[in-house]
Amino acid sequence: MVTAPPVVRTVLGDVPADRLGVVDAHDHLFIRSPLLPGQELDDTEEAAARLRAFHGLGGGTVVQWTPYGMGRRADRLAALSEESGVQVVAATGLHQAVHYPPDLLDSVRDSLAELFVREITEGIEGGGGVRAGLIKVAGGFHGLDAHARLTMRAAAEAHRRTGAVIAVHLELGTGALDVLDLLCGELGVAPDRVILGHLNRSPDAAVHRQAAAAGAYLGFDGPSRANHATDWRMPEALKALADAGFADRLLLGGDTVTPDTPGMPYLLRRVRPGLELALGEELVERILVSNPRGAFALRR
Repeated sequence: MVTAPPVVRTVLGDVPADRLGVVDAHDHLFIRSPLLPGQELDDTEEAAARLRAFHGLGGGTVVQWTPYGMGRRADRLAALSEESGVQVVAATGLHQAVHYPPDLLDSVRDSLAELFVREITEGIEGGGGVRAGLIKVAGGFHGLDAHARLTMRAAAEAHRRTGAVIAVHLELGTGALDVLDLLCGELGVAPDRVILGHLNRSPDAAVHRQAAAAGAYLGFDGPSRANHATDWRMPEALKALADAGFADRLLLGGDTVTPDTPGMPYLLRRVRPGLELALGEELVERILVSNPRGAFALRR
């Protein structure tokens, strides 16, 4: 029996996973939250400029982790992808409860899995046929609350029905092992169908190694926020994981969340050359090009 080659679901349709090029594995073209009043990313021209700059630096694909109800502007993603030449992967899913009005959560709480499946298989409402290619959920600070458990259960069900990967926001990089205990232990999701985001924000080498050994993908994404300076430790963390045999588990992203975030061009203009000096070009190429092919492919 001939097995079909793996594909990634972009906003312009499914593409072979080996055609992603250089991948920003975690970013946002559009996002809004009541926690960031006045700092919304909602300007189409600015999004287009970031994509053009990313493309000009050799970028091929951007994975937007903005989930349901947070201003992801699905209606603009296809045109932006076409105009820039950058492939875009959109997200379904749900963030932490604090990012939503209570009435919105009440309206979807009992049908989350159906919502996620519909957005992956049929399309995002108002998105002109754009379908999501991953499921974004979120943990809490060093633990999982009832909302996180609810959304992760729905994500696991949607994953089983669609093959889409589950991408997890870790609050300040914490709670990775609790997430894996729930998703992979209790709910039966294969560890290599889980991406753990923001691990650079909690440079705990033991946790990193345990998560990688379990088989999950590890996302090192976004420059440090003020008073949380961990950027200088990221090369050391990546090298330790690669030396331990986990080079194939690593991903990099820019995580643009406010207009003043350096963003996706910064990933290739500054982060990539610095990592190449510290880690070597071959390893950085693997992290940016080879690893995302497996991470984002639709696979049950």
